[in-house]
Amino acid sequence: MKKITFLFCFLLLSGVLLAQKKQSKLISELDDNTEAYGEIAHKIWSFAEMGYQEEQSVALLQETLKEEDFTVEAGVAGMPTAFIASYGSGKPVIAVLGEYDALPGLSQKAVAHKESNGGVAGHACGHHLFGTASTAAAITIKKYLEETGKSGTIRFYGCPAEEGGSGKVYLTRAGLFNDVDAVINWHPGNANGADPGAALANKSAKFRFHGIAAHAAGAPEKGRSALDGVEAMNYMVNMMREHVPEDTRIHYVITDGGKAPNVVPDFAEVYYYARHTTRDVVIDVFDRMVKAAEGAALGTGTTMDYEMIGGTHELLPNLTLQKLMYDNLTEVGGYTYTPEEREFAEEIAASLNTDLDVKNVEGVSEYNPNPEAGGSTDVGDVSFTVPTVGLYTATWVPETPAHSWQAVAAGGTSIGVKGMMVAAKTMAKTGMDLFDDPAILKAAKKEFEEKRGADFEYIPLLGDREPALDYRN
Repeated sequence: MKKITFLFCFLLLSGVLLAQKKQSKLISELDDNTEAYGEIAHKIWSFAEMGYQEEQSVALLQETLKEEDFTVEAGVAGMPTAFIASYGSGKPVIAVLGEYDALPGLSQKAVAHKESNGGVAGHACGHHLFGTASTAAAITIKKYLEETGKSGTIRFYGCPAEEGGSGKVYLTRAGLFNDVDAVINWHPGNANGADPGAALANKSAKFRFHGIAAHAAGAPEKGRSALDGVEAMNYMVNMMREHVPEDTRIHYVITDGGKAPNVVPDFAEVYYYARHTTRDVVIDVFDRMVKAAEGAALGTGTTMDYEMIGGTHELLPNLTLQKLMYDNLTEVGGYTYTPEEREFAEEIAASLNTDLDVKNVEGVSEYNPNPEAGGSTDVGDVSFTVPTVGLYTATWVPETPAHSWQAVAAGGTSIGVKGMMVAAKTMAKTGMDLFDDPAILKAAKKEFEEKRGADFEYIPLLGDREPALDYRN
């Protein structure tokens, strides 16, 4: 009996060591392909395509995955620039998320001072790196399945329009994650870390007011200003701020306020976001905003309609998976600036009025079990459907905020590529570990079901509308 036990333990240990050896080999190969993946990322950076317009970016990523024997299903969930690339069969199914949309009005050259690149958009959130690193990780995990002969499926989800378009919500609503066992994702940042995810639930809409045009001086009494409707709504919503939970966020821009001061505008539009740490509060706040819009229309003699643009859940963290991701990130570690990168980083830091501290570029930030939520992400909806894990890496200079020209600039340099490869290696290691150890997936599923609750019902916050494919027009 002792001999049998010993033999079993020996075989088990041998299997573990062999798996570790194959993982190390594949991570080394991934490192060797840094230049090739960097070239892909820089091409997508130069495309700088906005949400639902990412045709060149998608074509490049699809071709890269097809060359590695992935089967690509394009145009899923009613979105021409959404796709799923799959390799393998059966369980478990591990998914890697990739994004690739840019932000409007943030064209920037890869230099340490503000200088337009002559475009209409820029990768101020680093999604060119996001999509590329996730592609690299998926390919590495695929090679691991090939070399080990393990059963299971690796999928890459091409996710468009994260910036306000809620692409992943449509993927979730269509049930495309229902058979997935775990989801891996990441995001560019100004440090290396793998804390539990934190994000705000969000509902966004464009409110459109319709009035009656007239000469603003000659016959103002015959007109009804649509802009008055917008301004009245804004006034009432701003008064709401005193009467909502303290950590609620409400922001808006007037996208159309008329064309000439001497013409009473017969059309005006305002674009609103409502955010909070929980979806239920967001739903309530948004409903009150609609009432304010209705009241504004009534009071100004105009009519109003609105179009839902986006809606996302908060993130549901999974600590089982998060601990694995953090351990892998710690093993991968950070990177060191070259003298040229250091000079660039110093200039960027000066533009941000801060001193350069590379501690969490060269290393990994301390694990924070309770991070504060700042922005929103449609990964939230995925996280309420399947156990989900993520990380962030130093693709930007420390202290750089997202959605800034400094983020665009760094993302177009070798600094962005180095941070991207830290993410690719960490995600690849995490994915390989999940195929190696079914117990981790079982524990993650148990935690997921307990946190979500037995009576949880998924409600897409954008309702049943079709994807807003023209929301950037």
